[in-house]
Amino acid sequence: MFATPSAARLRWRRLADHETHIVEWGRPDGPPVVCWHALARTARDFDPLAAVLAQAGYRVIVPDTLGRGLSAWARHEEEYGFATYEAIAEALVNQPGCERLRWVGTSMGGALGIRLAAGRLKDRITHLLVNDIGPVLPAPAVERIRSYVGRPPVFDTALQLNAYLREIYLPFGPQTDEQWARMTATSARRLPDGQMTLHYDPRIVAQFARHPHDYSLWDRWDALRCRTLVLRGETSDLLPADMAAEMTRRGPRPRLITDPDCGHAPALNRPFHFGLVLEFLAN
Repeated sequence: MFATPSAARLRWRRLADHETHIVEWGRPDGPPVVCWHALARTARDFDPLAAVLAQAGYRVIVPDTLGRGLSAWARHEEEYGFATYEAIAEALVNQPGCERLRWVGTSMGGALGIRLAAGRLKDRITHLLVNDIGPVLPAPAVERIRSYVGRPPVFDTALQLNAYLREIYLPFGPQTDEQWARMTATSARRLPDGQMTLHYDPRIVAQFARHPHDYSLWDRWDALRCRTLVLRGETSDLLPADMAAEMTRRGPRPRLITDPDCGHAPALNRPFHFGLVLEFLAN
C-alpha cells in the first residue's frame, strides 16, 4: 500500500555554505512538499508520512537542519538560528520544479515555515501545516526543552538510548516497538570511546540565547496569506489551547485540529495524521 523505505533517495548538498543532508521521496516531477523537523529531531522522523505522500504523487523533500542528523555542524554557535535556517531553506527550494511548494513543519519546523511563508517565500508557499507550535513560546516549555536538549546524555548501549527516547518523547503519542526502534537508530551517534549519544550538536540550544526574538512571530502570523492548518497535541505545553484558539482568529484564520492522543508534538506517523495531511495538501 505504501512506499517502502528503499524509495527514499539520500542527498548531500551545500546550501548557504553548509553541507546539508536531504532525504527525498516520490516522483522528481511531482508537486513538491518540504517537511521540516523539530528542534532536536531529524529528517527521518518524516519517513512514514513521506512514504504516504510519495504514493499520492508528491515529491517530498526532507532536510536535516544544520547541526542535526547527517548534516554538518555549525562552525559558530550563532549560526544556530532562523537567519541561517531560512537561507538554507531558500537555497534548498531554489531548484527546478520548486517554484511553488507546500510546507509541513513540526515545532521548530513549523515556526520556520511561518517565517518563510510570511517572508522570503511568501509568494511560493501555497500550503502551510503548522504542527504544534504558536507565534510565542511559553517560558516553562522552553526551559523544559533546554533542560534536556542542551545536555544530551551518554549511553553504554542502544537499549539504554531506546529507553531514554521512550521517556523523553512520550508526548509524541502512541508508538509501536518498531517505531521506537527506528527513532533510536536515526537518533544516535557513536562517541570515540564507543558509547552512544544523541545525533545533534548540543549548541543548537544557543538559538534561544543568541537569537531571543526568533520565536516572536505574531507579526509574521498576521501577515500570512497562504492556506494554513494548525495541528495541536491535546496536552501540549508548547501550544496552549488559548493560543491555538487565538491563531484561528488572526492572520490566515486556519482550521485547528487537536490530536487527542498526544502532547508536544504529534508524530505524524499514524493513519489519522496521514489522512488529515493528504486532505489538507490536496485542497
